[in-house]
Amino acid sequence: MKHIYEGKTKSVFELQDGNYLLKFKDDVTTDKDGKFDPGANTIGLTIDGAGRAGLRLTEYLYPRIEASGFPTHFVAADIDAATLTVKPATIIGNGLEVICRFRAMGSFLRRYGDYCTEGQPLDAFAEITLKDDERGDPPISREAASMLELLKEQEYDTLIGLTKNISRLIAKLLAEKGIELYDIKLEFGRVDGKIALIDEISGGSMRAYKNGVYIKPLELAELVLEE
Repeated sequence: MKHIYEGKTKSVFELQDGNYLLKFKDDVTTDKDGKFDPGANTIGLTIDGAGRAGLRLTEYLYPRIEASGFPTHFVAADIDAATLTVKPATIIGNGLEVICRFRAMGSFLRRYGDYCTEGQPLDAFAEITLKDDERGDPPISREAASMLELLKEQEYDTLIGLTKNISRLIAKLLAEKGIELYDIKLEFGRVDGKIALIDEISGGSMRAYKNGVYIKPLELAELVLEE
């Protein structure tokens, strides 16, 4: 097993069989005020057990996403070891993330606050962003992504479509537990040459509320997985 990358929330290792192992940490990203923000770039909090909690939710969601016909890199999860085994994926550029928003929160509210109110309903608004901490993970348009040779225009549309459909599926699964998904950040790459969902899907990558009260990342998995 070869260590190849150290990320903000996980370590990445290459396995002998060609797959990869993601080792989850207990760190989460926060905004400038030190509050949890899944869209932020800075690690500001360490929550004991957050890594395994995120992995449990990832393990719960990925098989359901695959069963619905969406391509992913998921292979298996080991909760005790806090690891996720995945297929090899090619990163697009330096990494692309897509945020799907069901309510106006976070950076959307900061940008468009003159035209919306906090928590205003949105119809699965999806935007592709570049993983670029220095530039604040800027959104990238369909035309720019094509001109910069990051995505073909058809791939851009595929990415937006996958994000909306996967996010709506996750929102439906959470709603069955009485939980409302406000927004979620998904990451995509190419698996066997095709656009596919990669990385974790945890409480640290979404905002979810129950009865109008924000659910902390560590508590989200417990609520979703409880009988």
